[in-house]
Amino acid sequence: MGVTYKYFGAPDGATAARVPISMRPEELGGDELGMGGMFTKIKPETMAAMVLTGIEGIPLHKVPPLELVVLHPDYAVVKLPMTVVDPLRGIGEESVGAAAFIWSTVPDRGGPRDAFNVYQLLHEWQDFSHRLHEAGHQAYCLVWP
Repeated sequence: MGVTYKYFGAPDGATAARVPISMRPEELGGDELGMGGMFTKIKPETMAAMVLTGIEGIPLHKVPPLELVVLHPDYAVVKLPMTVVDPLRGIGEESVGAAAFIWSTVPDRGGPRDAFNVYQLLHEWQDFSHRLHEAGHQAYCLVWP
């Protein structure tokens, strides 16, 4: 079945830690904290690397670690650095396309495999980053099996 990742916005770590954890992914509506969330099979580490290497040009070994907010036997909540979310707001189509192409050449482990899939994913993330910014929220990820 695999792990599910639910990305969402919250004003702070204490709020993010209160995300409903008893519900399965199909039961979460995406607005539990007033933000349209995103479900994906893409790990937060992969997303961070995709943005920072493909858009910002940061070497993969210099991508910063995620901040653990909650670690529970059944789930975890991690915070993505704003350096992963913010760069998406200011880029245009050409940069999204170039980043998608760059990332499509990186060997992956079950993530997007072609440039068009990566391109679509980056556009979803771009919309998500705008919603976070408008709400004054930071990006978090709920991880559960």
